[in-house]
Amino acid sequence: MSQTVTLSTNEKLSAIAGDFKGKDIVSLDQLSADDLHRVFALAGHMKQLVLDKEPCQLLAGQVISLLFFEPSSRTFGSFASAIKRLGGQTIDIQNPETVSSVKKGETFEDTIRVFEAYSDAIVLRHPQPGAARRAAMCAEFIPIVNAGDGNNEHPTQTILDLYTLYERFGRLDNLTGLLAGDVLNSRTLHSLLRGLSLFENNTIYLLSPEKLRLKREDLALFRSRNLIIHEITSEKDIPRDCQFWYWTRIQKERFDSISEYNDMVAQRFTVTPALLAQYAGQETIVMDPLPRIGTIDTEVDKDTRAVYLRSQIRNGLYTRMALLALVLGRA
Repeated sequence: MSQTVTLSTNEKLSAIAGDFKGKDIVSLDQLSADDLHRVFALAGHMKQLVLDKEPCQLLAGQVISLLFFEPSSRTFGSFASAIKRLGGQTIDIQNPETVSSVKKGETFEDTIRVFEAYSDAIVLRHPQPGAARRAAMCAEFIPIVNAGDGNNEHPTQTILDLYTLYERFGRLDNLTGLLAGDVLNSRTLHSLLRGLSLFENNTIYLLSPEKLRLKREDLALFRSRNLIIHEITSEKDIPRDCQFWYWTRIQKERFDSISEYNDMVAQRFTVTPALLAQYAGQETIVMDPLPRIGTIDTEVDKDTRAVYLRSQIRNGLYTRMALLALVLGRA
């Protein structure tokens, strides 16, 4: 019998436990440190394939549906590129509410079952938290890969973020990092905290406006997983010994009113050359899951410590190639 992890909704998902084949990838909680290292090892091979421009038919004969109920460019594009670079094919559905039978009133579950009939896997992006779990519950025969669900999780983004840290520092333990911006709503931050909690002795500073702090129950959860977490509300409190900064935008789509959003934007933090000079170390790297909306001054792009448009964005391709090959049993 396969191992399971219990989720807050009382649903259960299979833990990877070293065997990715046919498994849904819905939450970082399904993966162990060993599972992540297996993805990283394969991602290194995928990187070399891309750099050498070697043709690959690892996913030949496989069709993957990309169902994106929410706007996306990087995640959608990197999954599409990953599949095609491995010889697979895609069914591309963006904004199903306007271009599919969802517009006619078809239920979410029926939409998943329809595309299950056409596909060997479904990559799902959805604005509602828990949508990926719902999809995994109703898809009987193929795996679901969570490409972001509401303000819940974005596990494949975290895999690429952790790989970026691993590539740079050679480890994922004993790190000190700054996570800044919309800590409340950012699914990338929530997943990154889950990922970092798998490794020992990591210290995280959460910089956000008071109203965008992590939920108290989530803060307690991550602290119970041996993460050392400090909440700060001023740039003056940024420690000078961070190995990485991870900046996120204020998420306009998560607010009920434009006035509330504008109030938060007025309190946001921005990385500037001056801030880097004052608080970052020479080995500190600056990360951003993008899009960059008021998070990082474009002048910072020239700094060699800025990796968001260099290795971080490219690592999304390599890690998603590796993950798909593992989930589809072709690695």
